[in-house]
Amino acid sequence: MKMLEVDPPVLAVVARPLSPWRRLADITALRRALILVGLALLWQVYARWADNPLMFPTFTDTAEAFWDALVRGSLLEKSWTSVKVLMIGYSIGVAIAFTLAGLATATRLGEDLLATLTSMFNPLPAIALLPLALLWFGLGTPSLLFVLVHAVLWPLALNASAGFSAVSDTLRMAGRNYGLTGWRYVFRILIPAAFPSILTGLKIGWAFAWRTLIAAELVFGVASGSGGLGWFIFENKNRLETASVFAGLGTVILIGLLVEALVFRTIETRTVRKWGMQR
Repeated sequence: MKMLEVDPPVLAVVARPLSPWRRLADITALRRALILVGLALLWQVYARWADNPLMFPTFTDTAEAFWDALVRGSLLEKSWTSVKVLMIGYSIGVAIAFTLAGLATATRLGEDLLATLTSMFNPLPAIALLPLALLWFGLGTPSLLFVLVHAVLWPLALNASAGFSAVSDTLRMAGRNYGLTGWRYVFRILIPAAFPSILTGLKIGWAFAWRTLIAAELVFGVASGSGGLGWFIFENKNRLETASVFAGLGTVILIGLLVEALVFRTIETRTVRKWGMQR
């Protein structure tokens, strides 16, 4: 008796269109904006309940102080002063970090040098070097740059060196087969392959440098009566203008968010995400 062969049923997958709410939920910027709105509402409610403007002003009072300082005050000028010093110190720190990481990858002596220096100086807070910077360079931008370079240098050098060490042997042999040596080997093989770790180091270095700069400017504000955002915060604290103090702190946060969204997120999208190295 011959058995009849029955083909298995074919299951069709029908793509259902996403609902408007689901499409909105997939927008990262919208989700994060809603989080910020929720935090602002909590701030406003708590400040109203506490009813102590000197200790904790409302969100609306802080927004008014921010707008007044931005339009009629010196907030914009002081912000630019801080950002300008930060960019110089950050650039110097990045250059030195890449030099040390490249030497550590190329030579055994460079590896020992980087390991020794990071073990010595990475645990040392950058702000702790400020008294020494004042003795060496006096009041002014050079002292700020000294502590900024220290804040950026070691986390970036460590991340870059770790990324270089994690590059696969296959890529290394491919670079050698093409005749790449020295710095050409570093820039064409190691840096692209280790860029996720390098980008992480850049972010950490930026965060360390930004908060170190604000703390250092507070000290410079006490000593010299000038500075950037740190001095703006300190000056308004002395005047008991707490809303303006919160406005200065909010400016520090806002600049951090803008750098993360416009600089690092753009670099990440056009490099490691585009290359399929991160989700």
